Amino acid sequence: MATIVDVASKAGVSVSTVSYALSGSRPISEETKQRIQSAITELGYQPNKLARSLVNRRSESIAVVSSRLEFPGPARTLVGIEQQANELGYSLILSLLHEPAESNVTPILDALVARRADGIIWAASEIGDNRGWVGPERLNNLPPIVFLGKPRSGLTTISADSYAGACIAVQHLIDQGCRTIALIPGPLNHRAASLRYAGWEETLQKNNLTPDPALVVEADWTAAGGNQATRTLLAQHPDVDAIFASSDLMALGVLSAARDLGRRVPDDLAVVGFDNVPESEFYSPPLTTMHTHRDQVGRMAVQELHRFIETKQRGESLAPSARTITPELVVRASSVMKR
Repeated sequence: MATIVDVASKAGVSVSTVSYALSGSRPISEETKQRIQSAITELGYQPNKLARSLVNRRSESIAVVSSRLEFPGPARTLVGIEQQANELGYSLILSLLHEPAESNVTPILDALVARRADGIIWAASEIGDNRGWVGPERLNNLPPIVFLGKPRSGLTTISADSYAGACIAVQHLIDQGCRTIALIPGPLNHRAASLRYAGWEETLQKNNLTPDPALVVEADWTAAGGNQATRTLLAQHPDVDAIFASSDLMALGVLSAARDLGRRVPDDLAVVGFDNVPESEFYSPPLTTMHTHRDQVGRMAVQELHRFIETKQRGESLAPSARTITPELVVRASSVMKR
């Protein structure tokens, strides 16, 4: 197995110069870099990450705490995290919250500290008070953390704006001529669902329409849940002319129920989803939805965490920040009314 000494000898430079080239800690001429890279390639040299981590006092790993990976949104976020982490040279430590509403996260945090993660991305769904543990005293004893979710004072957060996305979706339905717009929001103790409820409610009010709570039926983010919620809505309120479903999976259930009940989409019932999963383009009819850039959210989280880790390595600090991505409306056949 080739060593850093072999690379230095082959490239005709010192061992420290090879080390600087690998770490980027000091400027090296382009010609020298190319000689070192050629030597690495020819010798098949693999840097010893363990030794390097001992010198740098870094594990070159970041932890991700996530939940509900059976759903497309969290899964796509994790893909973005993994891709960006790989590009920046980090390995991932993945911890799953199997009960995402659980607020006692001390065992998970202790385990991540023991594994010497350089930083943490907290991507678990925000449900009820499951972030009640977050506070200055706890955070001061942890590596840098970036939270995915609604902006909060004193924390670094990255989020797709669920409220703004709901406003855009409902306004689109109103612009199509819909006036009795129902909502399937997901469980309302989930932060994302409650924000989409607020966007639905306030957009109707701004357009002088009444946000009737009877037109809101919670579901569990699944297609089966969306199907049952639609049957309940249309049985009780047959005058509904549009449904905003807060996930594409629930919207799939809406389309299925509408077909079974003889409601033509979009002629009798306009439908808008949320997430823009790749399959939504091939629903029948193709689904109008909100593109939330979940992979970009994941990438941004890693980039922001990397900045914190690098700053901490220099003995400096960064002020918390909040970055928000506004979802984009993707118009397809399910909502284009022929009136």
